[in-house]
Amino acid sequence: MIVDLHNHTPLCNHAEGEISEYIEVAIAKGTKVFGFSDHAPMDFDPAYRMKFEDMKQYERDVLKAKERYKERIDILLGYEVDYLKGHMDERVLSADVDYLIGSVHFIEGWGFDNPEFIGKWKEQDVNEVWQKYFDTIEEMAKSRLFDIVGHLDLIKVFNFMPSKDINEIAHNALCAIKEADMVLELNVAGYRKPVAEAYPSASLLKQAYDLGIEITFSSDAHKPEQVGLYNDRVIQLAKDIGYKECSYFQNREKKSLTF
Repeated sequence: MIVDLHNHTPLCNHAEGEISEYIEVAIAKGTKVFGFSDHAPMDFDPAYRMKFEDMKQYERDVLKAKERYKERIDILLGYEVDYLKGHMDERVLSADVDYLIGSVHFIEGWGFDNPEFIGKWKEQDVNEVWQKYFDTIEEMAKSRLFDIVGHLDLIKVFNFMPSKDINEIAHNALCAIKEADMVLELNVAGYRKPVAEAYPSASLLKQAYDLGIEITFSSDAHKPEQVGLYNDRVIQLAKDIGYKECSYFQNREKKSLTF
C-alpha cells in the first residue's frame, strides 16, 4: 500500500502496540503516506473508543510522530467516526485533522459486526438488515461530514448474505458517495474476518469505478503486525477493476498518488 489511512492506537481500548511500531512496519512495507484514524469518542458504546479527554493526547502523539518520521514517511492525523444520529460530537467533527472517516457499525443500536452480538443475526431478516445498513451509508454520505467511507460493505463480515442483489441494495448509497465527492477505502480487514475478502467486494468496487468514485487503501490495523497485510492482494484487486490512482487528504484537502 503506497497509502494506508485507517489504523488504530491503544486509546480505542481494543488495539495494541506503540504508534512508532505501526510506523516502522509501514516504512518496511514501502508505504509513503500512513494515517492514524482511531475510533473517535462519543456518548455511545464507550468500551470500543477513546475518551474525549484522550483526544489531545492522541493528536499530540500522532503529530509528534509526524515530526519524528518526516524524512522517512508522511504521517497523517484523522479519526474514524461512527455515523450515529444524536451521538456525533462537534468536538470531533470540527477537529483540526487531515481527514475524517465515516463508518457505520450500528443499526438501531445493534453492533452488527461485534462477535459479542452475533446471535442477534438469527433474529433478523437479512435482506432488511442489509437495506437498513446501506440506507444509513447513504445518509452518512449526504451529511457531507466525512472525507472517506469506511469499509463500505462491513455488513457482510459474518457471511450473513442477502438473497437480493447486493449491487442493487448498495446503488443509492454509492450514488450518494459520488455526489458527496467522498473517497472509498479498500480495507483489507475483511481478509482477517469470516467473510475472507476485502471491503468492498470486487462487484461493489466495479460499480464504484463505473460511477467515478475515487479510492484509498487501509490496513485497519489494530496491532502493528497487521499493517500492510495483503498489500499485493488489494492493490491487484484495484488494478483489475481499472484503478491507477489512490487518494489521501492533508488538512481535509484531497490529493492523489499513482500506484
